[in-house]
Amino acid sequence: MALAIRLSRGGAKKRPYYRIVVTDSRSPRDGRFIEKIGTYNPLLAKDSGERVKLDTDRAQHWLGVGAQPTDRVARFLDAAGLRSRAAKSNPKKGEPGEKAKERAEARAAKQAELDAAANAPAEDEAPAADEAAEA
Repeated sequence: MALAIRLSRGGAKKRPYYRIVVTDSRSPRDGRFIEKIGTYNPLLAKDSGERVKLDTDRAQHWLGVGAQPTDRVARFLDAAGLRSRAAKSNPKKGEPGEKAKERAEARAAKQAELDAAANAPAEDEAPAADEAAEA
């Protein structure tokens, strides 16, 4: 049986409250679980001590047995000092999508045409002014 340490949602609509539970990985998110080892209330301030409550002894036990935490629970375990979590690197995250790149290129080309058109009459006017001065 594959064990998972994950969040089980409770609370009202738009007022989430989570239990940190150890469960069979095949069971549904809010379904049957083996043991509740903590709680997580995302509505509280990030520096609040009540935001995440975790029974570290039981969490350590279940990690030793082979339970795999989800990403969010792994963050909590890392903050508690039970398990180190490698920082993820996604260099393409901030990069615009394909369509946005096409729009930016089109906008740059259009701006270049406008700049060229704005500079071209200024050059044509200068010789006309010279001719008028000569006459």
